[in-house]
Amino acid sequence: MSNVIETKKAVVQEIADKFQAAASVVVVDYRGLTVGQVTELRKQLREAGVEFKVYKNTLTRRASEIAGVEGINEFLTGPNAVAFSNEDVVAPAKIINEFAKKNEALEIKAGIIEGNVSSADDVKALAELPSREGLLSMLLSVLQAPMRNFALATKAVAEQKEEQGA
Repeated sequence: MSNVIETKKAVVQEIADKFQAAASVVVVDYRGLTVGQVTELRKQLREAGVEFKVYKNTLTRRASEIAGVEGINEFLTGPNAVAFSNEDVVAPAKIINEFAKKNEALEIKAGIIEGNVSSADDVKALAELPSREGLLSMLLSVLQAPMRNFALATKAVAEQKEEQGA
């Protein structure tokens, strides 16, 4: 009997460690998905460096209390799967949201984004953001615009003076 309890304590601690180390966590209801669909989702998440696991809700609730994210407990009902991402905050939300658009059986329940419990709407909003590279290119274009305009203005002034001198 104590072996079972020790095993459960180890699993709870493992989940708590994952909650604490994760940049983002997404909780989904996978009811209604076929084995093939779940396998495809796991593959897409694995390629992005995201871990996708199914844990018992009671163990996940205890782990969330240890990790200090008890707010997620209200969403831990029914069959749930949890996606953990340690590096990319947006990756699990983006992949799961795209997958949910194609497979309506998959439902985003909630998430934890950088330690804060978020609703399904917040997770979907995060998924709709452009990628990091896209955001950086937008920022770069905004920063370049004044410089480009200044260069064009000086070129126009130089050409005008050149015409007047000729």
